Amino acid sequence: MLKKRVGLVRGRKKLNLEVFECNFFEKGIGLMFSREKNARILAFISKKKCNLSIHSFFVFFPFVAVWTDDKNKILCWKKVYPFTFCVSPPELGFFKLIEIPMTKNYSKEIKFFK
Repeated sequence: MLKKRVGLVRGRKKLNLEVFECNFFEKGIGLMFSREKNARILAFISKKKCNLSIHSFFVFFPFVAVWTDDKNKILCWKKVYPFTFCVSPPELGFFKLIEIPMTKNYSKEIKFFK
């Protein structure tokens, strides 16, 4: 996984995150089978606008899914609970999906979305 910095924009608020960009194979796994204390913030980056849904099968802790446009402006975010069948992105499509585990390690980042 490639470590990268991403700055998210929500209205006038900004949040800088250190994320791990997933490659082709890691995109299929995401947070599945991760342990809560070792979970990382993951980024799924696409060069083209896409509209894929996600699930949280075999993810044993809640996380926040954040969909952004190509300029890192937040389009939508949702709290995702373990073993959720389908979580849909915004209808217009997105360029980045960021998954932030709802753990003590990322409490500051989670407060940004409250």
